Amino acid sequence: MSEAGTLELQVNQQIIVAMKAHDAERTTTLRLIKNALKNKAIEKRAAPTLAEEQQALATMVKQRRDSIDQFTKGNRPELAAKEAAEIVVIEEFLPKALDEAGLAAIVTEAVAEVAAAKGSAPTPKEMGTVIKAVQAKLQAASLRAEGRAVSELVKKSLAV
Repeated sequence: MSEAGTLELQVNQQIIVAMKAHDAERTTTLRLIKNALKNKAIEKRAAPTLAEEQQALATMVKQRRDSIDQFTKGNRPELAAKEAAEIVVIEEFLPKALDEAGLAAIVTEAVAEVAAAKGSAPTPKEMGTVIKAVQAKLQAASLRAEGRAVSELVKKSLAV
């Protein structure tokens, strides 16, 4: 079985476990994950790669974070709590998110590499180049970080 199919297999096994445990909320969330993976395969017309599957799950997490913001603003804490619980389940299938200190180290390393390649320190106009270098490092190390956090750290490091 390919590496990409293992995530779908894991989700299917977890659905069975959740159903046997009569955990309706977890079962529902796992089915949402399964549908997102199926939709990705249909969209691509082939089995998605592991990176594409992880991207689909990361999108689901981002959508739920946006929903939490909206529900909190709309004074609906019960719906925000439901979305937060879904995020916890989805993140079980994603690589561990990098903490801010680890991300800062990678950003510093990427800024140094871009500076070495260019011959001088990168300016804020070259933020995109640095962000691409950071994303490449994260992907090579099988780590993930929220895009907003990467952008803010790169902006801070280039403003100095």
